Amino acid sequence: MRIGIFGGSFDPIHTGHAIIAQHIISSGAVDQLWFMVSPVNPLKADKQRQVADTDRLRMVEMVSRPMEGVETSAFEFTMPKPSYTIDTLNALQEKFPNDEFYLVIGGDNWELFNKWRNSEEILAKYHVLIYPRLGYEVVIPAELQERVMLVGAPIIELSSTEIRERLANGLSARYYVPDEVLAYIERKNLYCKQEQKDGETDTQ
Repeated sequence: MRIGIFGGSFDPIHTGHAIIAQHIISSGAVDQLWFMVSPVNPLKADKQRQVADTDRLRMVEMVSRPMEGVETSAFEFTMPKPSYTIDTLNALQEKFPNDEFYLVIGGDNWELFNKWRNSEEILAKYHVLIYPRLGYEVVIPAELQERVMLVGAPIIELSSTEIRERLANGLSARYYVPDEVLAYIERKNLYCKQEQKDGETDTQ
């Protein structure tokens, strides 16, 4: 089976992620696509202020559940931190030796791919599917075109950072994230300003 690995912190997952996943599955490039939720990097946890792993995983599951051929994976949660893509792919291949893994990345990451840890090993052992990003021209050298492919997914300029900022500023994120995810965020009071969350700025 051909399995696409679409990794990220998904903090939070948004409609752009879902559209890209749906496009890749519909294109027939892979048989399944897994949202690979990355655990909090202990070196960056304070800076990024990610919500709990369990919350991010739950929100991704809400998106993948109704999508045919799309699943949510917590595989990286069992690996040493920080986890690197090559380690994840190698561990997946060892656990599922009869499957073929495809790394799904954006055009922005492809531009920096040579800086990734063991990028040459990734290209030698795995396929790469690239979805376009605004402002990034995807150039695939001829010698890599058998293993690297550009998929014509829609260009969606939507980021988790933008959504977190909207929510922190009290703005609506409706349509930015699926309704079920938004309801979960609001119910658990995620992404609000910390001082508001702690009750320090509430008017008495």
